[in-house]
Amino acid sequence: MSGPNSPSSTRASTVAAVRRREVLVRGVVQGVGFRPFVYTLATGLGLAGHVANTSQGVLVEVEGAETAVALFCARIADQAPPLAVVESVDHRELAPAGGSGFAILASSGGGPSATLIAPDVATCADCLAELADPADPRHRHPFISCVNCGPRFSIVTGLPYDRSHTTMARFPMCPRCAHEYADPADRRFHAQPVACPDCGPRLRLLSAQPGCTPTELDPGDPIAAARGLLADGAILAVKGLGGYHLACDAADPAAVARLRRRKNRGDKPFALMARDLDDIERLAVLGDAERVLLTGPVRPIVLLRRRAGARDQPEAVAPGSPDLGFVLPYTPLHHLLLGLPGDPPGPRLLVMTSGNRSGEPIVTDDAEALERLASLADAWLSHDRPIQVPCDDSVVRVCDGEQLTLRRSRGYAPLPVALPLPVRPALAVGGDLKNAFCLGRDRHAWLSAHIGDMDDLDTQHAFERAERHLESVTGVRPALLAADRHPGYRSGQWAQRNRDGRPLVRVQHHHAHIASAMAEHGLTGSRPVIGVAFDGTGYGDDGAVWGGEVLLADYDGYQRFARLGYAPLPGGDAAVRRPYRMALAHLYAAGIPWTADLPCVQSCPTEEMRLLATQLERDLNCVPTSSAGRLFDAVSSLAGVCHLAGYEAQAAIELEAAALRAGPDHGPGYAFALGSAPPGGPDQALVADPAPVLAAVVADLRAGASPELIAARFHRAVAELVCRCCVLAAERHGLDTAVLTGGVFGNALLSSACATALTRDGLTVLRHRRVPPNDGGLALGQLMVAARTAASAD
Repeated sequence: MSGPNSPSSTRASTVAAVRRREVLVRGVVQGVGFRPFVYTLATGLGLAGHVANTSQGVLVEVEGAETAVALFCARIADQAPPLAVVESVDHRELAPAGGSGFAILASSGGGPSATLIAPDVATCADCLAELADPADPRHRHPFISCVNCGPRFSIVTGLPYDRSHTTMARFPMCPRCAHEYADPADRRFHAQPVACPDCGPRLRLLSAQPGCTPTELDPGDPIAAARGLLADGAILAVKGLGGYHLACDAADPAAVARLRRRKNRGDKPFALMARDLDDIERLAVLGDAERVLLTGPVRPIVLLRRRAGARDQPEAVAPGSPDLGFVLPYTPLHHLLLGLPGDPPGPRLLVMTSGNRSGEPIVTDDAEALERLASLADAWLSHDRPIQVPCDDSVVRVCDGEQLTLRRSRGYAPLPVALPLPVRPALAVGGDLKNAFCLGRDRHAWLSAHIGDMDDLDTQHAFERAERHLESVTGVRPALLAADRHPGYRSGQWAQRNRDGRPLVRVQHHHAHIASAMAEHGLTGSRPVIGVAFDGTGYGDDGAVWGGEVLLADYDGYQRFARLGYAPLPGGDAAVRRPYRMALAHLYAAGIPWTADLPCVQSCPTEEMRLLATQLERDLNCVPTSSAGRLFDAVSSLAGVCHLAGYEAQAAIELEAAALRAGPDHGPGYAFALGSAPPGGPDQALVADPAPVLAAVVADLRAGASPELIAARFHRAVAELVCRCCVLAAERHGLDTAVLTGGVFGNALLSSACATALTRDGLTVLRHRRVPPNDGGLALGQLMVAARTAASAD
């Protein structure tokens, strides 16, 4: 019998309705609960098959009814776990293989890595509830985590992301954890850091006198003992996710002062870890965007404006700064250290600063912590889970309602930046300050976590270790290198030593800054932008120290449209550390006498002033500079705000703080003289001469104006100069987009004033959000410029 309703016809249609499909999901899909999600989705739709982690991503095969397979493929991206970032889903039809049930297979490697590792994630609400529940097996367990939270990047040793490729491999799971790990219905199903009090890691509180063997304090309850030490004024070295911190009671001025002395920190602000938002809001102004950042899964340090008139301001924590940097607890250990509901009283606000000696990288190794932090800490709250990848805390602020990242590290690294153009496999080594390097391939750029300042040998070694590790987990094998043009940069010297026959492209510092912002905003470079690059130091094409630049730029090149007028930089770093030297140098360049009534003159020792005058007159060790950062230093000292800088940008930060205190009515402002460059010079850029501004500051001082009023008028003058230059560039060259970049634009007051004025004049304004405007974002721009340079040479 035959026909449409015959048995053979029915069997054929049934077979035809069964489909088997291979699905490859790329993105941040390992370590975020993606395989458990796939398992639940597939079994819920009655599909057979399997899922596995591979070096390419998550690979799935599903078989079943055609409609169910189609639904699976539609939902796999739309309903992905909250921590996942699905970048692509590729399908391939396979011949039905039969079988029943759905399995999670062992991971497979092989081939170049194309998956993305998740960053470390703050403790989730479910785990916090268990942490505080006396009936839960993980009550007060300092390492509680699940598929939705806990360490990720900092413990990864290789790919695919499985427990065997993490530093948790040394901790065999107990029967209870193993059961949860294997149960698809459990929140810890294939959660690689899973652990409990029965199977580790273990917490220890150690104390040691100099030269003595460390001894363990109170092994029964190290947390309670640590809280007691903090309450008594001790300084603790606390092992966190990405390294050690140094902690003390922020409400104890003596403890804060002791930590500052031991760390040789000068007046540099400390970060604060608060128990909850209420404790923060008493001291600082909180907006909606700040609340989201503070309570989200990343938990960066968020810079907040001090609350005027707040009682109990911790002045010793951040003297002279307009901001306080706050972070909420992001590990179970932090929550326990600050105290759970019902715990005995203890410090509610802790200084939490990087565990390192001045200039060195953050300490991650336990033996090194006992040695390197011995002169800083009174005790060590440590554990035996190794840290594979150092990760300092990220630092952000909110400017005009948008996130501005100042240090991109824990919680963000190693999430890639999507590139507007494909690049060949490349390594950009960044700069020497705030170093972060960048690996790129195709349309992805992986910025490293914050490395630090490269003038320290240990930091250079940390750079090498981090570069090898990031290569291993991204699979990028650089065929091209990029570095800054400065011949003395250690990052560039490393690139030269390690090029191994590969091309090395040297990228001008401020061009890289502008290209970084362009790449972050997805610009293809089809049209130039007006790039305003204001910072402290950058090697210029003419051998001068640049830093007050307006460039017309794309990825292929740049033209210097305008700059600040040159002033001598007497003694290099000496002028940076002593802003009064920069003030005197600017006055000298402007032809303004050094009279005894000026604060910068009063601050300079007599003998030093005599030698400085000779140095300037004879042009000895006086490299010319157009640096906006150095001009901020000069005005800060000239106005009587800051004469000695104990940390980078201190004079500028305190000048911003003074401007914020001035109030809304600033009266008449200052103005730069904008004119053509001297004929016969190396470029024909417009020159913004600061001499009229300096003269006006001196006149205001002699008229009795306050430092706050002078600071506010100076900020307005700089913003108006930026606007004038950009409008002129737009009119003369038919451009419509302005980019604000460089470390000076970490100043929220200036950034906001510039953006407001430029927008009012009809320009599109691009500012950094996810990538730092300072040298921490430099490598991304180097990568883009070098890739375009190499492509043009092919």
